[in-house]
Amino acid sequence: MEIYNKELEIQGNNELCQSVKKINIKAQLGKIYAIDTFGAFMIAGASWVALLAARGFSTLEIGWFESFFHVVSMICEVPSGAVSDVFGRKKSMVLAQIMSMLSAMIMIFTDSFISIAFAMGVSALSYNLASGTREALAYDSMKKAGVEKNYEDFFSKDMIIYEIFSSLATLLAGVALMLGYRRAYLVDIIIGSVALVFALSLTEVHAEGHESMDVAGRFKEVAIGSIKFLKENRKARLIILFNAAIGAVAVLIAFFMQAKLPEVGLRPVLLGPALFVIGLSGALGSKTVTFFNKLGYRTIGLISFLGVVLAFVSVLVGNPYVMIVGACIGSFADSFIEIRSDVVLNDMIPSGQRATLMSVNSFTYSVIMILLSPVFGWIFG
Repeated sequence: MEIYNKELEIQGNNELCQSVKKINIKAQLGKIYAIDTFGAFMIAGASWVALLAARGFSTLEIGWFESFFHVVSMICEVPSGAVSDVFGRKKSMVLAQIMSMLSAMIMIFTDSFISIAFAMGVSALSYNLASGTREALAYDSMKKAGVEKNYEDFFSKDMIIYEIFSSLATLLAGVALMLGYRRAYLVDIIIGSVALVFALSLTEVHAEGHESMDVAGRFKEVAIGSIKFLKENRKARLIILFNAAIGAVAVLIAFFMQAKLPEVGLRPVLLGPALFVIGLSGALGSKTVTFFNKLGYRTIGLISFLGVVLAFVSVLVGNPYVMIVGACIGSFADSFIEIRSDVVLNDMIPSGQRATLMSVNSFTYSVIMILLSPVFGWIFG
């Protein structure tokens, strides 16, 4: 019996070692970086408002498209996280890339209001499938490799990559308009296909806790576990709400500033570079927070709150350059708190509900965006 137990112990240790060896964490994280690099550098996606306006859609219609995107995003956010927890992180990331390419194809071949709205919905679903899944895949991969303590560095680099390449895509808005919407979206499809190749090469990391259940049982376990966690964990609820509120206010300030800056005297040719600098400020915030590991969450939160307040006040001043500086501070503050919030939440959340609960974070953000958008439109109108 003792020999048998020893054999089982050795076998278990061997299986654990093989499980860890299956994850080449450097390659795994490199693939996630690559997916986010190509995913952020979508020139048509970054210029969708201008491209739709050039096609003859009114501002009101474009506003409805934006609203439809957020409604679909809000409805599908948490269920898409559950899909990731139940069926696998890799499958969800692959499906996200496919949905992104499908949305671009619909944009190329259709012109009706309904079809464009449908394309926006597919785009929102693509965002939902990756949101929460990306973070869960990275954290669980790092945990499996025993390096989860480095997660903040990973997420900081990932945010920097996203901010820089999405800002570059915004800077190329003129190129997208010059190409025309069909060729611009074709470029996005080509870029998306590269991201898809990287997604297909990811190593799958399944959520822990419900491996032996059937699909229905897994969904039930994820739903019950997620609700129980949020109900019993007040700290997690407050972090999710605070992070979403800071992010929504910072994004709305930057969004409405696009319309306000030319009105208060900024030359149109400088708008693209201004938005690019604002985006880089977010990347700077993502990196800077990694140097303040000893600061508590409340201190980080206070700094971010003050930064967003300054950004809000700058818009009311009416000077374009003061507004740009304010927006840079707001973008910095948003990334500053988002990195730390993500790290703290991932440390608290059980693996079996990780993608679902991280999606709750994005869901809360969407709800706040929907509520605050008309308020900010009235304030800055």
